[in-house]
Parts: sequence; C-alpha cells; structure tokens
Amino acid sequence: MVKFEDVDFEFQTDVVVVGAGACGLTAALAARDAGAEVFVLERDATPAGSTAMSQGLICAAGTKLQADAGIEDNADLFFDDIMARTRGTADPLVARVVANEAGPTIDWMIAAHGIPFELRASWSGFFGHSASRMHGTPSKTGTELVGALVRATENAGANIVCDALVDEIYARPDGTIRGVSFLRPDGGREFVGCRALVAATCGFGANTEMVRKYIPDFSAIAHYRYFGHEGNDGSGIRWGLELGAGTGSMNAFQGYGSLAMPQSIVVNYDMVMNGGFVVNLDGERFSDELADISGQAINVLSQRDGVGWMIFDERRHEQAKHLPEYRELDAIGAFKYADDLDCLASVTGLPADRLKQTVASVENAIATGQKCPFGRDFAGVTPLRPPYRAVRVTGALFHTQGGLLVDESARVLRPDGTPLPNFFAGGGAARGISGDGPSGYLPAAGLCTAVTLGRLAGRNAAVTGGSTDTR
Repeated sequence: MVKFEDVDFEFQTDVVVVGAGACGLTAALAARDAGAEVFVLERDATPAGSTAMSQGLICAAGTKLQADAGIEDNADLFFDDIMARTRGTADPLVARVVANEAGPTIDWMIAAHGIPFELRASWSGFFGHSASRMHGTPSKTGTELVGALVRATENAGANIVCDALVDEIYARPDGTIRGVSFLRPDGGREFVGCRALVAATCGFGANTEMVRKYIPDFSAIAHYRYFGHEGNDGSGIRWGLELGAGTGSMNAFQGYGSLAMPQSIVVNYDMVMNGGFVVNLDGERFSDELADISGQAINVLSQRDGVGWMIFDERRHEQAKHLPEYRELDAIGAFKYADDLDCLASVTGLPADRLKQTVASVENAIATGQKCPFGRDFAGVTPLRPPYRAVRVTGALFHTQGGLLVDESARVLRPDGTPLPNFFAGGGAARGISGDGPSGYLPAAGLCTAVTLGRLAGRNAAVTGGSTDTR
C-alpha cells in the first residue's frame, strides 16, 4: 500500500532494496560500489526467493568466460535472439539494454565480488539461444548462487534485514518515495526513510487474483498449478501502479512442462533435448517438445489428468545424472525402469501397443531425417535403446515475466514514458524481455533480467539517492 502522508522514520538510508533474491542482492552490490548506504529488506527468515528455487543459470553474451572457451557471441546476436524469440513483442529498449549489459554484469560479478560463475556449455541452438551463453555456479543450483550473493553483499557492507515484510510505501503527491515500513514476525512495525527505492520483489505468480486478471487463459486450465515462491505476490508492481506507473507484457510468463509428479521437483530437460520425448496417458506424443520450453506447460496440462510421461533411456540417464535435481529424483525413486517396452508400459500404466507405435514413429523420424508430425527435428540424436526410463510429469507456472515499465537506467516509468522520481525495479517486478505470452521466454532470461536490471537499478538508485531530498 502506498500512503501519501507524513511519518517519522526511525532511521534514514540512501537506498532501500526490497527483496533479497538475485535482483535485490545484485542491486545492493551495485549501490554499495557507487558509495551508497544500503538496506536490503527481505520478507523471509533467510534470503532465498525464486532464485533459490531455480537452477541458478543466467544467459549473457560476450563474457570473458565465453571468450576463454572460444565461443563467439555478442550483444547484437543476443538482442536478435530476444527479438526473434518474442516475434518482436519484447520492448526493444529493455531488450537492447539487457543484451548490452548482461555480459558486463557477469564479468563484474566475478571480478569485483567473487561470484564463482562457470560457463555451462549447453542449450546452444535450443529454445532461441543461438550461442552457448549459460552461466551458473559450480553446483548448478540457485541456492549456491544466493549464498554467494549474500556473502558478497555482506562483505560489501550492505545491511540485510530478514523477517521484514514491507507492506507500506510512503510518498509525496508527485510520486517521490520518502521511505517504507515493514512488519516483524512479532507484529512490530519499523519505519525506514530512503532517498531511493528498488523493487526486487519478483512477479505475481502467487497472487491468484492477478494471475486470473492478466493470464486468464492459462489460469483457467483445469489442472493449472503454480510452482514458485509464495512471496511472489506482485507487491512491487502494485506499489508502482498506485504511484502512477505503467506496466507491460503482463500476460508473459515462464511455464515448465516437466515438473515431476507428485514429487514437485523440476525434471531437467536435458534428456528431452538429447532425444527423449513426452507422451500422454494414451502413450502418444502431443507436441514438439523442443519448440517452446515455456509453452510446453500448457501442452502438458491440457492432456488427460494434466500429466504426461517423459521417456528416455540409460544413455540419457548417464548424461544427466550429474545434475542436482536429477540426482535427487533418482534417490527418491521417481524414475521407472524397464528392460523392454512391454515392461515400461506395465510400470507406467501406458497402453503397450500405442507406446510401441510412438517409439517406432520417433525411430522412423530419426532414420529418415524427416520431421515428426508435430514438426520436431530429431537430427543429431540416436534412437532410445533398452533399458528404458520414465518419469511422470506435469506443467506449472514458474514465474511471471511482465511488470513495471522501466528505462535504460531501470527507473520506473509512467505510461507516458516519464520516470517516477526515485523508484527503480528489476527482475520479475519489471517488464522483462519475454514479450507477450509464454512462448517468448528464453531459458535463463529470468535471472538474466534479475541481475542485469538489478545492477542498473542499484547503481542508478545510488546516484539518485545522493541528489534526492525526501525529508
């Protein structure tokens, strides 16, 4: 809630950042680098958020890690990939800024703050990325990324305050933010004044009312489910709207069609990328699994009971068993094993005749080099061979991609393009680079916009905070 009234703040700081995920912590680092005093207010008991639930991957072009690996990539190519994937619906200004600044942001995080990124040489040629540009920490988990960012932020001298639920913003009639107040678990309330505010509150996936309003078709699917952080209630976006900000791409989201059911753990898509496929309860494929990693959630949820089976084999298992989520699923017995297709049909409950027909159809597409009836090109992969493996999957909304309009400095904009005086946003609180709907999502774009816009927001909030009188 935004309040346009006077209040006595218990203390003052230069920059308040709301949210201690990748966006907020990166913003804090950038603000500290610029000399600002920073308070990061986090609603949970420990920093985690959507970042900790992710694989911690960030797409970025032109990094030193890419150069060292001999990978040719640059901001122009990344920008072209964004605009092609979104069919021109992404905001070209934000797309250009993110394409230009993502690489330097990764290099800065490594060189200035010791974030242990490595280049993950995968996903090139898949889902819109024309170069290998995935960067992640060694364990390939978002938890490790958050931990590294927390340590860096504390070492930089920023203050991280947890169990601090920001629910009130205090502003002047012209939209200048004066400060915030937050609730403590014991019901106590504290007030902090600031010269600039950064909303790093992610999106609105956990806000059922907002999802129904902005993504009505997806939310209306019979087996719709949300798999994301419960704190993603759209608060940062709602503050902006109350202050007169504009929004864009509010129907954009990242879905995922391979959430293990009923374990609710992400099934890595590497097995599908390397030749596996997904069938419904009738043993039949129903989509090109590689056409749209985000929209595949809708494809799966639209099947009977909203589920499918991912089918692969021992060879693909060996290729994926180094991945953390895969190891976890294997340890708890999520995968079914079978020495032949009849056995596979028995352990999954799929009709054997149709499953055999589906496998034969895929083998034919591989042998002839022709695309399958759904348009998938199986070139470069080998047929599945026994023993086989399968895992039951469903689809879900992971996080939303639309949000507050921002400029090249991550300043929040009104609908007419004029900036609010001292309000900044990044990550899921800002309009991202995914255009409209689910299909424009590039893998790792969520964390890319989080850290890139977060860095811009923090740096520019520090400059704005030094020249803004909010008393």
